[in-house]
Amino acid sequence: MKNNKLVKRLLLIFIALVAVACVIVPLPYYIEEPGDTINLKELITVNDKKDDQKGSFSLTSVGIRRATVFTMAKAKFEPFYEIISAEDLTGGASDEEYMQIQQFNMETSQNFAIEQAMKLANKPYEMKYKGVYVLGVEKNSNFAGKISIGDTITKADGKEFASSEEFMKYVKSQKVGQEMKVTYIHDGKTKEATEKLIKLPTDKKPGIGISLTDHTEIESQEKVKIDAGSIGGPSAGLMFTLEVYQQLVDKDLRHGQKIAGTGTMDSAGNVGRIGGIDKKVASASASGAKIFFAPNDEITKEMKKAQPGIKSNYEEAKAAAKKLGTDMKIVPVKTAQDALDYLKQMK
Repeated sequence: MKNNKLVKRLLLIFIALVAVACVIVPLPYYIEEPGDTINLKELITVNDKKDDQKGSFSLTSVGIRRATVFTMAKAKFEPFYEIISAEDLTGGASDEEYMQIQQFNMETSQNFAIEQAMKLANKPYEMKYKGVYVLGVEKNSNFAGKISIGDTITKADGKEFASSEEFMKYVKSQKVGQEMKVTYIHDGKTKEATEKLIKLPTDKKPGIGISLTDHTEIESQEKVKIDAGSIGGPSAGLMFTLEVYQQLVDKDLRHGQKIAGTGTMDSAGNVGRIGGIDKKVASASASGAKIFFAPNDEITKEMKKAQPGIKSNYEEAKAAAKKLGTDMKIVPVKTAQDALDYLKQMK
């Protein structure tokens, strides 16, 4: 009898531990779900003034959290929830590296949004080059372990450059195995590293073994401040552009409407494709938005071949709205000007 009671007690303890583990132990997967819809009046000021016009422009986000057995099971039955692997989410980068890239993408989206808003409002500005932003470091790079994702390279052999293109041209003009002194900024501190150049597999030219892009910052007499906090990624570019533009021209573009949307922004004003738009439509609808701007991106033959059944963001957004049964209007846009044209014809 005593043995049976002990076995039952141990079994109950085991079941309880398994239940707890299912709830709290993280798995190598993530759950993507509808995130927050955030009123940009709360994040953006121009010349130290807030937007006091009626209505709102709001960014939409995708919530991402580490999966457990419990949340994975729940996600299979929740609409607009999706399970993705850690590899698919981060591309093999560590959590810290992934966050660094997401923060850089957010900073870049802000710069392009401010630049486009300045252009549309005919305000003078200058795009200042800050250096080479490190997006990735090859494992065979001699600078691995010194230069990290998120660092900004400012000099090579003491020389400064006006663009990433100039920097790469200089590096490729050197010799494989030659030592190069690289000056870079890590966590706000200037550092130096001297290592040998490697032969790049792509073009057999010398290189330091990093993937890179321009790190720029916009300068203008107009003081634009965007406080995005911990929000990362490039997908708020369009909505940032509209909110900054509204404040620059100080006109009522919204006519009192709650307007949400998504889409990247480039320096030419093009609105780019983003991921998870169905979740953003669900978030916007729940927030009470009446209009949703969606990228009307072109689906190429190559994209269709690689991913049969792929749809444009606009088509995905319309399908999500239909599934929700919402009366929120989905508006397709290819450029920031498309969005402004739509706003102008509103009553």
